[in-house]
Amino acid sequence: MVTFPFELLIERVPSEKQTESLLCKGHLRVIPGRREVYDALWNDRSVVVKVFSRKISARRHLRREWDGLRLLQSRGVNTPDPLFYGQTQDGRWAVVVEKIAGSSTVWDLFHKTQDPVKKVGLLIPVCKELAKQHGKGVLQKDLHLGNFLLDGERILVLDPGQMRFFAQPVTRKRGISQLALLVRCLPADDRESISKVCGEYFEARGWRFRKSDETSLRKQMTMHGKRGTRRGLKKCLRTSKRNLRVKTDRYLAVFERSFCLGAEPLGFIEQIDALMDGGEVLKDGNTCYVCRLTWNGKDVVVKRYNHKGVVHSVRHTIKRSRARQGWLHAQRLGMLHIATPRPLAYIEQLKGLIVWKSYLVTEHVEGQKLDCFLRDENISQEQRSDTTRRVMELLEKLGKYRITHGDLKHSNLLITEDGPVLIDLDAMVVHKIGWISAWKGRTYVSRFKESLEASPVY
Repeated sequence: MVTFPFELLIERVPSEKQTESLLCKGHLRVIPGRREVYDALWNDRSVVVKVFSRKISARRHLRREWDGLRLLQSRGVNTPDPLFYGQTQDGRWAVVVEKIAGSSTVWDLFHKTQDPVKKVGLLIPVCKELAKQHGKGVLQKDLHLGNFLLDGERILVLDPGQMRFFAQPVTRKRGISQLALLVRCLPADDRESISKVCGEYFEARGWRFRKSDETSLRKQMTMHGKRGTRRGLKKCLRTSKRNLRVKTDRYLAVFERSFCLGAEPLGFIEQIDALMDGGEVLKDGNTCYVCRLTWNGKDVVVKRYNHKGVVHSVRHTIKRSRARQGWLHAQRLGMLHIATPRPLAYIEQLKGLIVWKSYLVTEHVEGQKLDCFLRDENISQEQRSDTTRRVMELLEKLGKYRITHGDLKHSNLLITEDGPVLIDLDAMVVHKIGWISAWKGRTYVSRFKESLEASPVY
């Protein structure tokens, strides 16, 4: 593991053997085996260093990055200034660009704000900038909010290595496809906000937003949503800006970085059973043990899937551990804006190649189980009706994405101030075939409705 700060020496190319010294202060992004991005100082100037690790493709990616920065500037698109590039002492290629002090990515700002109006306000200038790029023949192959930097009133673009440059403006069809990638971060049913943001893009391109454009946009949003979910789930299993993967001879784990910030993940892993023994027991069964505890100042729920014999462990090693499946299920629901406790980590305890035990860590959500809520004498009939309506809307949303919970009962729905929250995702299934999903969904939703109507206070 890299210890910060450290000195990085880069021999400039082209140059007369001139070597530059940079002080790397920390990681900005890591893609293991591919590239590392550092926050650094060069001659007392704040810079960003991108180091490419793959020996076969490193030089090609470096040229794309460098040439992309120069082409963006030549076409009048705002981007950080390219400073120099070269090779590190261990033979890797690196490019150094200016760091825009006080700036933030639109992704960070978008996810920090809870106000829907402010979210739309952030997207509008991004769409105008996107229209400007398209008008100048610039197309981003990896378009997302993290590639836009907000510096006061100015928007800059990042990651030019993933851009294509054309002699002519980007076509209407391609423009709509790119626009769909941006607006899918808004709720799909918020048509007013989506139309407002898209209208700004079309106005900037000098076009009129037609009904056929909206239809095409919706199709593209659905397609990008499926593709984005698949890519996002793969990303959840490796080290990234958001997550940290830990691998030893005895353990494999992935942590959300905010959960272990300022603490040692391996320490949590090694003492997790002791922490659980001192926590508040929520369930003590043969298959799993659930407790609530506090670690690193965070109130969490840990679910341990117990060892039940070698055959059982081999089977779950082949099928993948239940903690890993629960982590991915929760991540999927989060991407689809379906309420469930935020996953914070999953841990697998290994014996050789076999997963012996596994653990899923989620945030603790304060709320009442649905059956307790419906029997609460302090809850008005209007509140009960509103809650059951929101529960049914949640189930309809699951059906829309071909998801069945698998163990839908009152105790697996928490009623919070923000609405119903789905818990216990162990039996969740994502169906590939539409009619199977519809059939399963109708069956368990029908049973759930009957259980609601049978409630004495419904």
